Amino acid sequence: MAGKMAKQLAGSGTGQSLMDRVTQAKYSLAGSSLGKVVAKASTVELIPPKKKHLDRLIRYSNEPSVSIPLLVGFLVERTHEKSWVIVFKALITSHHLMNYGNEKISQYMASNNCQLGLPHFNDKSSSQSYEMSLFIRKYSKFLAEKTTTYQSMAFDFCKVKRGKDDGVMRTMPTDKLLKALPALRNLLNVLFEFEATEKDLNNQIINAAFLLLYKDLIRLFASYNEGMMNLIERYFSMKRSQCRIALDLYSNFPEIMNKVDSFLTVAENLGIADKSSMGLHPVSGV
Repeated sequence: MAGKMAKQLAGSGTGQSLMDRVTQAKYSLAGSSLGKVVAKASTVELIPPKKKHLDRLIRYSNEPSVSIPLLVGFLVERTHEKSWVIVFKALITSHHLMNYGNEKISQYMASNNCQLGLPHFNDKSSSQSYEMSLFIRKYSKFLAEKTTTYQSMAFDFCKVKRGKDDGVMRTMPTDKLLKALPALRNLLNVLFEFEATEKDLNNQIINAAFLLLYKDLIRLFASYNEGMMNLIERYFSMKRSQCRIALDLYSNFPEIMNKVDSFLTVAENLGIADKSSMGLHPVSGV
């Protein structure tokens, strides 16, 4: 009987466990509808966070009466669980809110050094758990770098305005550009470290994380490409020390292009991308 109860508490991964319901009830009793929705978005069910829960959290993030520190605190708390399913879904929920929730979420995470990185996470309960733990460590590293980049730049590269005439990266002055491009390159390189193959993308949860990374990559590379165009145009008016930084960035650009191509190949094989429509062409030389 005790063993059966323990199994129910742990959950089978095919539906909400008793522990999921206990967690949700705890927040209900405490009068925290916010905590309850975060718990519902990160159950042990082997499915991605449900859209209705994500949408509700986005609405909460835009309500003046809702505490952003409390919301972020609930999310971080869920990343401290032992189950890879709960932790992965909590990270996906955090990523979704960083991208589509109120800007105050990213601002709070950046200004308070929220610990989204999980370099030591390891769920050894099964072979799948062990495998997914590796991707959780990589995914959390990207989210931590995304927060660090926001902290240093005070904006999200995924959300900046693009365009030749008034795009942020296209019109950025030299000093700021030489700070922004290395930060953006680092963020891209951490994203590439996810390195999931088609074989690795074998469940809905990691697929949901991969899709968010793919969407980030499209936006990040578009900003990087515009920044590189700006860099080339400004090169001959730069100081010697600035030229060295610019040349390093330019010489590294083909490597970035190759990594983008590799990531998009996986995405294309999954049916979520079309490389031919991306127009991936190197910028003109200096």
